[in-house]
Amino acid sequence: MTLAPQLRRELSRMEEARRQTQRQLELLDRQITRCMTALIPGLLPRRNHYRRGKAPDPSVFLATYRAQLAALTAERQPEIDALSRKLARQERAIARFVECHGEATGMDERI
Repeated sequence: MTLAPQLRRELSRMEEARRQTQRQLELLDRQITRCMTALIPGLLPRRNHYRRGKAPDPSVFLATYRAQLAALTAERQPEIDALSRKLARQERAIARFVECHGEATGMDERI
């Protein structure tokens, strides 16, 4: 077995691990978005104030929405930080691998 196919397999494995970590980060983002979407009806102002002549203040809704989003994000922040650090490490490892073995793997032109 030659060295080039083995290096390509190793690079492919590293890239797949990086894609998996990226998918996990995107999943966390979708979960937070889904949770916020479910909370929106409860954040909307009651209509009875408007019938009495006082229009609802949109800034109150935005402030409440932002506070809820910050709370949900803070809850998941340790996971987000860990995955972000892992993704950065994986990207650095792939860059070093390609830098060291680029010609042998035939992946030099990808940089």
